[in-house]
Amino acid sequence: MQTAIVYTTTHGTTEKVVAKMQDLLGKQDTVTFNLKNKKDIDLSQFEGIIIGGSIHAGMIQKRVKDFCRENMSVLLQKPLGLFICGMNVPEYQSQLEKAFPEELRKHAKSTKVVGGEFLFEKMNFFQKLIVKKISGIKESISKIDENMIEEFIMEFKSNGD
Repeated sequence: MQTAIVYTTTHGTTEKVVAKMQDLLGKQDTVTFNLKNKKDIDLSQFEGIIIGGSIHAGMIQKRVKDFCRENMSVLLQKPLGLFICGMNVPEYQSQLEKAFPEELRKHAKSTKVVGGEFLFEKMNFFQKLIVKKISGIKESISKIDENMIEEFIMEFKSNGD
């Protein structure tokens, strides 16, 4: 199955997750699109689509929201997977619900929060200040959930058996 993985990354975490997904699906069977570099994507050539982004201040990137809204009719016709990267465990479900329209979430074969990272070396002063104040974390940390990524891909590839 030829799959498009459409995403946006702020500090590189989502891009790491996408690379892992591409490995699991097979590089020859996937094409990745970073919405920072490519906005017009012809989804008709793909059998399946995965969309993801990261959560900042409780919200997914605007590029991801806009892409979903603009391509809703095509996305509802194909196997779909939706994921977010985030670090606020108690808010995972509500952040996932806010990130993607309900219609897409209901249609998706898999929806997951795959963990995240705080990469202080890539944050500006204000981002560091906010993360320290809200999370209490004062240095870079990675909590990418490899098992959740694998579970996401298994669900996405399944035929619903």
